[in-house]
Amino acid sequence: MDIELEPADLAFQEEVQNFLNDNAYKPGDDFNAWRMAWFATAKDKGGWDIPKWPTEFGGPGWSPTQHYIWEKATAVANTPWDMPFGLSMLAPILMGYGTEEQQQRFLPDIRARKVNWCQGYSEPGAGSDLANLKTKAELSEDGSHYVVNGTKIWTTMAHIADWIFCLTRTDDSGKKQQGITFLLFPMKQDGIEVKPIITLGGAHSVNMVHFTDVNVPVENRIGEEGKGWTYAKGLLQHERTGLAGISRSIVALEDLKAQATTVKRGNGTLMDDPAYRAKIAELEVDLMAVEFTELRSLASASTGAGPGPESSILKLKGTEIQQRIQKLTVEAGGIYSAAWGATTPGHKFARGGMSGYLASRSFTIYGGASEVQKDVIAKNVLEIKRSSS
Repeated sequence: MDIELEPADLAFQEEVQNFLNDNAYKPGDDFNAWRMAWFATAKDKGGWDIPKWPTEFGGPGWSPTQHYIWEKATAVANTPWDMPFGLSMLAPILMGYGTEEQQQRFLPDIRARKVNWCQGYSEPGAGSDLANLKTKAELSEDGSHYVVNGTKIWTTMAHIADWIFCLTRTDDSGKKQQGITFLLFPMKQDGIEVKPIITLGGAHSVNMVHFTDVNVPVENRIGEEGKGWTYAKGLLQHERTGLAGISRSIVALEDLKAQATTVKRGNGTLMDDPAYRAKIAELEVDLMAVEFTELRSLASASTGAGPGPESSILKLKGTEIQQRIQKLTVEAGGIYSAAWGATTPGHKFARGGMSGYLASRSFTIYGGASEVQKDVIAKNVLEIKRSSS
């Protein structure tokens, strides 16, 4: 998609590209030292290290077009990867619902990338039906702390996390969306056991986490007791927008098209095959439509509005597109996509084809399954009401 940029936006685009070029990783450098120096330099640019944070918390206050330029440029460039849980998910909740003391306590370390966070939402029997969670948090008799017992599952990066933001059940007497409380507590303490879950692609990124009599000071509660569902919904909207990965998919699709031109088919290449080319074209059209939706979301955000139900559209379609890219990568790699290891035969891009495809199966599940997103879209975008019969 071509966006006609104003002179000021073209100047910003050049500034972004110069920044990325000047601060790119050089082979042989210490990666961790480069990573922290990159964020420090970005901070000195006026909040470029936290591009989505509002100006009152140190963000750059970019326009939707500037955000678009940044997302496109950083998707192509070699930039240090960030854990999203603190920066993109918890931080907006702290800004919107946390006390000033909590903001001062947690936000600086989140910005400095000093603390790794994980998300305690899904449970055995309460994944997409999040409001059905059972992990209990009981207030002590003196009212000073909660005692947490229960289990969370699919907890991404819990094995390296320093802290967790966790949904707990403090009251089960009313509707299941009520009585949920949002707590923050350290992972490195007695009563917390982390067990790895190895995914289809052979990676260890998710875990099962057991809590046994874990004490959480009451000052680590976000907002009011029993109002955690309200905060959780806002956090999920931020998460779903990020999971869509539109800019990354644009880059991945361009890479796939280039890779397909290296695969021989008859007297030409795979990209000369009408059937394969049609799949690529259909995918490109769908990706363009989702990109327009993302731009509308950015425009809404520029007015101060938080992510709305369109975040479910982005998550639904964005993750489906990621899966389709992985599937077409496997198709392009052919039999070589099934091979594992760094020295396997065939095209280099095919070596990770099957592992990438298997890993992508979870994209339409985590962050709210596609079925849940369709319910949200039906209710809040299409305004389809449930039948009373």
